[in-house]
Amino acid sequence: MRCYSSARVLATLAYAANSVASIVTSRATDILQPLDIKTFHSLNRIGSPVVSPSQKLALFTTSYYDPTENKNTAYISCLDIYNGNITRLTENTLGTFVSNPLWFDEETIGFLKKGALYKQPLYGNTVPSEVFAPPIAISNVMYRASQDMLTFVASVFPNCTMDECVLVKQRNALRTDSAMVFDNLWARHWNEWMTMEKPNVFAARLDRTGSKWSVGPETNIAAMLPHTSDPLTRWSVDDYTVSPAGDNMAFVVRPPSDNMTWATNVDIYLASTKHGSRPRLLTKQMNGTASAPTFSWDGRRLAWLQMETPGYESDINRIFIYTLATRKTVAVAYDWDLSPHNLMWSRDNKSLYTVTGSKCRSLIVQIDALTGHRRELTTTGSAASIRPIDDQSLLFVHSDTDKPADIHMLNTQSQAIQQLTNTNAQTLRSVHLSKAEDFWFTGAHGDKVHGWVVRPFGFNRRTTYPLALLMHGGPQQASTQSFSHSQWNPNMYASAGFVTVVINFHGSPGYGQNFTNSVRHKWGDYPYVDLMRGVDYVTSRMRFIDKTRMVALGGSFGGYMANWINGHTDKFCALVSHDGKFSTISGYYGTDELWFPEWDLGKPWDPAGRVILEENNPERFSANFKTPTLFVQGEKDFRISSTESLGAWTMMRRRGVPARLVYFPDEDHWINRAGNSVRWHTEVLDWITKWTNTSAPYRIR
Repeated sequence: MRCYSSARVLATLAYAANSVASIVTSRATDILQPLDIKTFHSLNRIGSPVVSPSQKLALFTTSYYDPTENKNTAYISCLDIYNGNITRLTENTLGTFVSNPLWFDEETIGFLKKGALYKQPLYGNTVPSEVFAPPIAISNVMYRASQDMLTFVASVFPNCTMDECVLVKQRNALRTDSAMVFDNLWARHWNEWMTMEKPNVFAARLDRTGSKWSVGPETNIAAMLPHTSDPLTRWSVDDYTVSPAGDNMAFVVRPPSDNMTWATNVDIYLASTKHGSRPRLLTKQMNGTASAPTFSWDGRRLAWLQMETPGYESDINRIFIYTLATRKTVAVAYDWDLSPHNLMWSRDNKSLYTVTGSKCRSLIVQIDALTGHRRELTTTGSAASIRPIDDQSLLFVHSDTDKPADIHMLNTQSQAIQQLTNTNAQTLRSVHLSKAEDFWFTGAHGDKVHGWVVRPFGFNRRTTYPLALLMHGGPQQASTQSFSHSQWNPNMYASAGFVTVVINFHGSPGYGQNFTNSVRHKWGDYPYVDLMRGVDYVTSRMRFIDKTRMVALGGSFGGYMANWINGHTDKFCALVSHDGKFSTISGYYGTDELWFPEWDLGKPWDPAGRVILEENNPERFSANFKTPTLFVQGEKDFRISSTESLGAWTMMRRRGVPARLVYFPDEDHWINRAGNSVRWHTEVLDWITKWTNTSAPYRIR
């Protein structure tokens, strides 16, 4: 494909000339700027609200990155829910990081700093004091005042107290070798090799007598689970919750077995926090993934989300409710064709709140706990972190394509929403963010497919612009109209001068479970057809798009799709493949979770599975790769091994096709370090502007 022309050069010059004249202004005197890389990475990120015992106040964290000093900072503030006043409580010193805010009482807060627990009075200029400095770091701390009880998660060795674990580590440090020996699968997961240390959940009494508090001996609740023979695959706690009265705990574990890499069975156990009884398995009849347990406010019932199809990690979540007194479990809203993400009980214990994906939005839905009747409470953008205040109101975090996340209050009766924080008001006052514009078209299999467009900074209909197609991962994930701080925020590409297109192809949740399920065995078929038809649809209707200057970018499955596109079309000037699978065969053998490729495609040694894997194998079309491609890979990505990007890059360079490899030895499936994210955006935006002959509205390098 020809990706250079005098017409494009003239279009670029015209864009540069018009990008100032046509900038949208918030006021006649204010000229807005694009969202550049430095500004994007310095934005504040708000945490989930933590409601006080009186339900009048809420704690939240604000975190940010300083690109100049290369330091992350997080501090805690207190929000008065009803008058809107916000007071910063902890120090805002560059490089200081606190987390896990909690309430000890209405006048005392707690938080974690460097793995230790601190307390601080809510009022007065007082410094925090240490409550609990365990020998190993703790996380996910909860406190229940009625029991004077702390609960937390800590990673420990088999049959060890926290103190004993320190001694084990000291002995291990004296070893003369570094070998790790595995007999069962699950040698590594996400970004870590399996070790003897596993996260367990603990309970301990907190003595608040006097000014200096003390924490009693900890009890390992998970230690009472059945014995396992292989300590490398033994019990580990993924999540937990505690009843409001503090007498019961529910926790999520993956049962140890030799099939842990290809079975999706995840269980929920119920345990008493007051005596050493054996935890009770609540999901014995289920063979899918259980998640998100939550107690009703009266402590009488426990709700959770449950997948029922063994081996399928993207099965629909069903809602189950267990009554503690009768030990009976029932399903509610079983006819629902959308998959809820989390659960929270209403204060009157009559209904559940959840967030679910629906047509690119993450909406709050209220569900009657008896009848299953559902009512959507929000209609736009993306909601998260629901926290009920009383019977008619709740707090939640909300964002949209053009609005970073902030805390809002929702009246569940009138559905009126009030924004309570505006954490980036000062930074974004002079920055333009484009809104999403929806479109629908006929995709693969004759189905209606949803997408949206984000127009470029300084948009002028008389000018033509390059197109950037963003392709999400999964494939059973969905792009949402939210403000992402990751590498796939549409406004980052729009701010660089691209018409940015996002398409939720077959496999995306939020459009009914059949649409999600349809991508099985069709990785290179339905999503590819959807993406190509979607691009054709927008370019035929939006004449300001220059069809000769298009790029496509994606991560994970989106990276796989970039590789697939390279073997099947030359309509794009450049591609970006981030942690993308190049070979479905080698990708199977190198991944950590075998249930994913086995369900979606098959097993390589099975004749039928081999056929499906090869049908969807980008490497099989290597001879057709001709589009310049930027490969990005993290060494610690055990979902898509580094050899996948390295192999595709090697093939293209050996064949003389322009390609570049950006390698992060300290990153995994995502780019987690802010400094690395700055470099990621620099490399990617430089690559796509170069190959489309685009002059960005700001200097990228």
